[in-house]
Amino acid sequence: MTKIATPQIPANWAWSTIGEVVQNRVDQSGPDSSEHFLYVDISSIDTSSKKITEPKTMLASEAPSRARQRIKPGDVLVSMTRPNLNAVAIVSDDFAKAIGSTGFDVLRAQNIEPRWLFFLAQTTAFVESMSMLVQGALYPAVRPKDIRGYRVPIAPIQEQRRIVPEIEKQFTRLDAAVVALKRVQANLKRYRAAVLKAACEGRLVPTEAELARRDGRAYEPSSVLLERILAERRSRWEAAQVAKFLPSGNQPSDNWKAKYPDPETPDIGKLPPLPQGWTWATLSQLSQIQGGIQKQPSRKPIQNRHPFLRVANVLRGRLDLSEVHEIELFKGELEKLRLEAGDLLIVEGNGSPSEIGRMAIWKGEIENCVHQNHIIRSRLLGAIPPAYVAAYWNSSTGASSVLNVASSTSGLYTLSVNKVGRIPVPLPPLAEQGRIVAEVERRLSVIDELDFQVEANVKRAERLRQSVLKSAYEGKLAPQDPSDEPASALLERIRADREAVAKTPTPGRRLRKKETTSVA
Repeated sequence: MTKIATPQIPANWAWSTIGEVVQNRVDQSGPDSSEHFLYVDISSIDTSSKKITEPKTMLASEAPSRARQRIKPGDVLVSMTRPNLNAVAIVSDDFAKAIGSTGFDVLRAQNIEPRWLFFLAQTTAFVESMSMLVQGALYPAVRPKDIRGYRVPIAPIQEQRRIVPEIEKQFTRLDAAVVALKRVQANLKRYRAAVLKAACEGRLVPTEAELARRDGRAYEPSSVLLERILAERRSRWEAAQVAKFLPSGNQPSDNWKAKYPDPETPDIGKLPPLPQGWTWATLSQLSQIQGGIQKQPSRKPIQNRHPFLRVANVLRGRLDLSEVHEIELFKGELEKLRLEAGDLLIVEGNGSPSEIGRMAIWKGEIENCVHQNHIIRSRLLGAIPPAYVAAYWNSSTGASSVLNVASSTSGLYTLSVNKVGRIPVPLPPLAEQGRIVAEVERRLSVIDELDFQVEANVKRAERLRQSVLKSAYEGKLAPQDPSDEPASALLERIRADREAVAKTPTPGRRLRKKETTSVA
């Protein structure tokens, strides 16, 4: 029997175990050989609503070996696998002839309100108790005897019928509040997307061209900015080429500058028009793009160790630096791969559209840090704010551009240094970029704060749900009536009924001598 802390219960209540107030076992004969049937397994349970939402219709000939338990309305299904997920449900009339998986312990109440057990199985005390009894690492589960050994307070049956509707009333109110909060979260998500989309289409702040007309002044269009960036890009390449010859004292060939690899230009014909003063550019035009280090961290003790970012560290819009590995670097590798504040870190992806191109901004959180080859680094030129490119990247327009570049004829999605370089970026004048970033950050900070408050209230609703259950099973949720039959009498009647059933022979069962005497 599972030992738990024993709360105080009213005088006319009694302690029992789940096993003492449910049938020993339900019919395990499975579906009839010729029938279609509804199959309920653990994946059929919505762990949030605690309802059967996705049963499977199948032929008996296709039934898995686990499809054996004939369930009835009022049965409480408790998943024995991963009890921390609390996959529990009560069978409604819609599933009167369904077959349940043997992965459930089916609790068929005897002489008590079934929902008394249904709500009990949702309490924190029950979930934590079962989680402590889990066996197995690959397939963590509890056993029926663990569930049935759990101690449960039993109220008089009349009081159970007063408490259960009160739990349902309180839960209905909490569910309505959570639905409203989720609606607010969805609206905030849509508003966030609208802010980013407007920012990258020149609709979030006045454009530089508009302000210049209003003030009667000239302004620098982004085409001039792009020319300056391209000149800086070439100058850096030439300086790097010259540096290669310095140690040897040799001179580069006469036509070495002609070997400069021009960055790919955007296909303007396939891109939408931009506001006045803006221009399209590729990320390779705007930045130096670098792949990461290809070797894997050594399991052996290493020398010259340095922090090493992996794909797991780069999430969408943020970094997770809770676990940073180290790698051994050799001559020149740190200088080549060291991250600098403002670098954009882009995940190549694993073939899934939802995972492709996650981006976060490196802010110099760790000194002398490098990155693995499945992370692509973009180091912007020309004083372009990294937050502007990140805003575009995370907008719906930017996300579509990333997917278009990442798609392949095989149906998989992946990025490379060359593919990342081809991604088009709408480039506003530099002053306008600064205003866009400031306004995006202002609005998103408001959204983040609202989202934080909404999420806190969603979690508060769950705490209130547990508070309701705690009060219910301590006798504090509904009034007590001294005239109610005490729970001890109810338990005696349940025990008597169980003994009578145990003594009743079933068809085809041979009576033992003691049983024959008792019946006679």
